[in-house]
Amino acid sequence: QVRLVESGGGLVQAGGSLRLSCAASGRTFNSNPMAWFRQVPGKEREFVAAINWNGGSTYYADSVKDRFIISREHAKHTVYLQINSLKPADTAVYHCAASTCTGIYSNASQSSNWGQGTQVTVSS
Repeated sequence: QVRLVESGGGLVQAGGSLRLSCAASGRTFNSNPMAWFRQVPGKEREFVAAINWNGGSTYYADSVKDRFIISREHAKHTVYLQINSLKPADTAVYHCAASTCTGIYSNASQSSNWGQGTQVTVSS
């Protein structure tokens, strides 16, 4: 069974940091671009960050630029999202996703596989 499994979420005070992980099982996504999205109830899924297949190119939403860092480790089949200087507005379920497109992507509709998500809650 092909799965993407996120972990690392939790409750943190504003200004704090977390590192989210997204581990692939059942197949490798090392040749695929990957991305993180987040969603709050009643709102559409929002793009956060993306990385190309070899980690050489990254792209961020303006709202998280300079605070979030996406990376990947092929040996562990894992993509990470380091989130710093957290704000209450960052509270959401964070999902990782893979795509079969080339290059790098930010449109959720281009995702072929999704994880179930990990909850990040930032208290003020």
